[in-house]
Amino acid sequence: MKTRLSILLLLFIGYIPVSAQLQSPETFLGYKPGTQYTPHFKIINYFNHVAAASPGMVRLQSYGQTHEGRPLIAAFVSSEENISNLENIRQNNLRLANMAMDNTAPVENTPVIVWLSYNVHGNEASSSEAAMLTLYELVNPADTRTKTWLKNTVVVIDPCINPDGRDRYVNWFTSVAGKNYNPRLDAREHREQWPGGRTNHYYFDLNRDWAWQTQIESQQRMKLYQQWYPQIHVDYHEQGINAPYYFAPAAQPYHEAITPWQRDFQVTIGKNNAKYFDSNGWLYFTKEIFDLYYPSYGDTYPIYNGAIGMTYEQGGGPSSGLGVYKKEGDTLTLTDRLTHHYTSGLSTIEISSQNAGRLVREFRKFFNDALSPGTGIYKTYIIKKEEGNAQRMAALIELLDKNNIQYGSAKGNAKGYNYFSGREEAFTITEGDIVISNAQPKSTLLSVLFEPKSKLVDSATYDITAWSLPYVYGLTAYAVKEKIRLTGNYTKEVPARNTSSNRYGYVIPWEGVQSAKAAACLMQKGVKLRFASNDFEIGGASFKAGAVIVLKTANGAFADQLWGLVAEACNEQDIKAYPVNSGLVDKGYDFGSENVKYLKAPQIALLAGEGVNSNAAGEVWFFIERELNYPVTLINPEHLNRVNWNDIDVLILPDGRYSFLNDKDFAELKSWISKGGRLIAMENAVAQLAGLDGGIKFKKEEEHTDKEDLYAALKKFGDQDREMISSYTPGSIYKVQLDNSHPLAFGYPDYYYTLKMDDNVYEFIDDGWNVGVIKKDNLVAGFVGAELKKKLIDGLICGVQDIGKGNIIYLADDVLFRNFWQNGKLMFCNALFLVGQ
Repeated sequence: MKTRLSILLLLFIGYIPVSAQLQSPETFLGYKPGTQYTPHFKIINYFNHVAAASPGMVRLQSYGQTHEGRPLIAAFVSSEENISNLENIRQNNLRLANMAMDNTAPVENTPVIVWLSYNVHGNEASSSEAAMLTLYELVNPADTRTKTWLKNTVVVIDPCINPDGRDRYVNWFTSVAGKNYNPRLDAREHREQWPGGRTNHYYFDLNRDWAWQTQIESQQRMKLYQQWYPQIHVDYHEQGINAPYYFAPAAQPYHEAITPWQRDFQVTIGKNNAKYFDSNGWLYFTKEIFDLYYPSYGDTYPIYNGAIGMTYEQGGGPSSGLGVYKKEGDTLTLTDRLTHHYTSGLSTIEISSQNAGRLVREFRKFFNDALSPGTGIYKTYIIKKEEGNAQRMAALIELLDKNNIQYGSAKGNAKGYNYFSGREEAFTITEGDIVISNAQPKSTLLSVLFEPKSKLVDSATYDITAWSLPYVYGLTAYAVKEKIRLTGNYTKEVPARNTSSNRYGYVIPWEGVQSAKAAACLMQKGVKLRFASNDFEIGGASFKAGAVIVLKTANGAFADQLWGLVAEACNEQDIKAYPVNSGLVDKGYDFGSENVKYLKAPQIALLAGEGVNSNAAGEVWFFIERELNYPVTLINPEHLNRVNWNDIDVLILPDGRYSFLNDKDFAELKSWISKGGRLIAMENAVAQLAGLDGGIKFKKEEEHTDKEDLYAALKKFGDQDREMISSYTPGSIYKVQLDNSHPLAFGYPDYYYTLKMDDNVYEFIDDGWNVGVIKKDNLVAGFVGAELKKKLIDGLICGVQDIGKGNIIYLADDVLFRNFWQNGKLMFCNALFLVGQ
């Protein structure tokens, strides 16, 4: 491409020297943007400089820091009048959204808020460079057009959502590039090393985390976002090097909750962007690939919160470096990439300013409609309080709070869709149930997150197609088409504080992740634990299999401190420890029985390196280290032959492709297992084990007895994508039948909801335990191709194979998916701590 920043775009009339105080990015940095990558700290320095040079137009806000300690900031840019009135503008905007704390009537004659989010994927690094240019042009005194826009527009610029990932990429690229960039695609500067800079410190994709807010960057950013709620939001990305620029309007499927106005104004913005791209001769495309469905993206989440949310995608990414040859022989440079993002950003601000009044009025209408009639056919959602589900209820409430979704309590009889049975049923609302009315500002987001079954107008979607929260959290719930009046606030059940007392022992029910956290805490302090392998009753209380038992036996070293440690660990997790005065139970096995197992604190290792899916490794790493607060050793697969196997009790193989998973090299690992080791295989690691002698096997497809169609091979070329879809699921929910007498399923009812994201299903194990299986008609929600649907029946999803003194634990689906699949977490804890003890 011949494009350079020196090209005079239609957006700008000309150049006039600016004041000495305000410096351009080129002057401040000492190099022309696009000639090298800018480290994150220099981006922060430039934003600080502009804020200091233009205090009347720019206000910086620090909203947190990353896992690695890098600052997260947002710049608010507008006219001096608006900046001086910024807090009133914010408060008024919350009133427009019916979310203010006061009853003051909102004013619709107010600035439109345009929020630009850059560099969520760290190795898509051009957009943060564009952010500096965009900031400069907005405050540049020579540009009179931007000053006109800012009279009725507040622009929010988050220059880098993912600083840790960006610096991982920028530092790597700088370390491997030469004096001049090499545009050959086979040069090492175009071959980023594992894990790459796309993700954050724990290898999480922050662009899939908007609704779930599992990561610290998302949590801090969303607190700021929900203080504002913009009318426009743009999420900047990059795609393959040969792809032209993408901007709205988006591809199908659109979620049915997206309003006609939100759809139409995407077209308006797209036409304005096209005007500038056409004038410069740049290629682009719209209405393809990037749909508006999955609720946790940087475009859909803002849409479900009243904005016009959009993704902008520039060709480039980590393979492009500073310059790379495209397939047609042209060279794509960093300068080209940032220029395109810079142009689309200013174009979006321009068209938003020109339509500010309409944007504000439609924003107001969106939130008024949320109060009445509300979004969707269901007007109330009820989550039933049941024995043993308090921890999962608490986790759901935490998510509702993160998203400012209101809930309360009610009583009475009702009829609604039972998520478990899939039928309309009568039920009773009782004390302790969570009742969520759809008549609230977050009506659309609520409806999307709780929809029992997804509706797709196009099955070729970019992400999972099912995420209904009752299935994600494993909770009994009803969706009701009638409005149920809330009678009060919901009061979270918090057990009385545990106190230290000298007893024979304590029992901690195994009911959720909080139980596992308490056990992990005690093990870390050296407390010896046991767990029940069967249900039992003692002292008038009933306990399910998996209950953790703490006794004086083997804990003499703690003397009088033991019970204080137990009380502290349980209080930290808001769970109750039940004191017992004897080891003699009323029903079940006594505490001295061999059926009450010793819970050895395992030494855990996780494979993380080349060949491993970095997202999958990050899910495991984050969950063990951050949620369980338990130590885990990360080992590169290529160094596995150097480990001391005596120092590993549990080895985790997350999703990936492992070169050692062949019959010859697996022998050493199998020897370790037979001596008492536990191997946890997840997703594709299970598929690789299925190809080895003595392992589980793929389920064979049924042979067709009908006469073969002689013309079956005569397929239309134009139908090839649709043909593939028939054997595909992007992510659907299946009901899994559980054997909850096995330790892998302790703490569960006799079923579990799994997220199926591949076409793998396995034969039942003959020499092991088929703990979780799918049977016929077990599809609950989401899209599954017609051919694949026939295959996904009567197969193994999770199981345990005993080998000597050890075990292989098969988890065919991702039980920790993006760390939001809450109902899978306890199963993973069971695999870590209980199986094989």
